[in-house]
Amino acid sequence: MQGVFRLEEQMPNIKSAKKRMVLSGKARLRNRSERAKIRTAVKGVRATTSAKDAQEQLRSVVKLLDRAATKRLIHPNRVARVKSQLEKHARSLTS
Repeated sequence: MQGVFRLEEQMPNIKSAKKRMVLSGKARLRNRSERAKIRTAVKGVRATTSAKDAQEQLRSVVKLLDRAATKRLIHPNRVARVKSQLEKHARSLTS
């Protein structure tokens, strides 16, 4: 699997350690992808100038953020802070 193993790491001898190395590599790639998806979505909401578009995008971003907090991909307090900032931005567009 490409990208799962880091070149500077040693290959472990113990079977369970080998398995953990593979699984943690897969998880690292998955987590990186999820965080990138969230960052892109958040930037999209912040860049929006239309109130209607902001509300639609905000709904989907809140879903992504809540799921990330549930899975502990992002700290729940950070998720709460980002959601609050995005909602404040969306409200500022309507007024």
